[in-house]
Amino acid sequence: MDAGAIVRLKAEFAKNYRGSSHMHEAVPNQSSASLPVEPGGLAAMHAFAKNNPIYFGSKEMEIAGIPCTVYEGDINEYWLSSIKHDSGYQPFYPTWILSAYALAIASREMGFEQIVDIGSGDGRIAYCAKAAGLGGHGIEIDPDLVELQKKISSATGVDFDARCADATQFDYSSLGLTRPLFYISGLPEMGEMLANSVLERILSSGLKSKSGFVLMGSHVRRKFAREHLQWGWGEVIARFGLEVKQVITLPTHWTADQPLDTPYIFAVPQAGRVL
Repeated sequence: MDAGAIVRLKAEFAKNYRGSSHMHEAVPNQSSASLPVEPGGLAAMHAFAKNNPIYFGSKEMEIAGIPCTVYEGDINEYWLSSIKHDSGYQPFYPTWILSAYALAIASREMGFEQIVDIGSGDGRIAYCAKAAGLGGHGIEIDPDLVELQKKISSATGVDFDARCADATQFDYSSLGLTRPLFYISGLPEMGEMLANSVLERILSSGLKSKSGFVLMGSHVRRKFAREHLQWGWGEVIARFGLEVKQVITLPTHWTADQPLDTPYIFAVPQAGRVL
């Protein structure tokens, strides 16, 4: 999928949306020349939104010439639940479901066979992984969000794996992974402790040679920061000897009203590097 087309769709949507809902995002109703989507992917994205109680309504809207359904909702209840855990490193802020599906397709095209979303929220990345033909696993510390994931999985028939666990203590070898890509859901500074713990755990295990990682970065240059060219993750990338393979910028809930979207940094361990 063309990430640039999704960014342009979001920009046009932000410019013309007149609703007042706390959360809002658009999903195309059909594939088009400007934004081609696999038919099964479209159905899966709409099913996810229709069976997810964070959305309370929807409306039809044409955006940049593409017929879309706009889903409106509120995450406050789950946001409050997500911040009550001492070892929770970032509150629940979801990416767009369209972005999650694009990330799953990109992961598949890079040759990965499973996605493990660490801090999985309502499960949309693990859900999209499964819908795209990959193994989908979500590790989430908040039991209310894990229960929400299980309800969505049951209602949609998309059988992804939802685990309630502390990602810094979880035994990832128990998942039977063959070629996993780990999504670490924490922005720079907020998620650095989570990233350090998870990376150390996986890179010191038998999964090291098989694994890749995705970090959520920022295009905003922090004052006095030397690592702005590495999206806020320069120190972590250097410390763990990661090699950046690709960066995909996509809309997220927290960038809905901002001109800059979220860069997802795909990286793998450098060959021969020892921690």
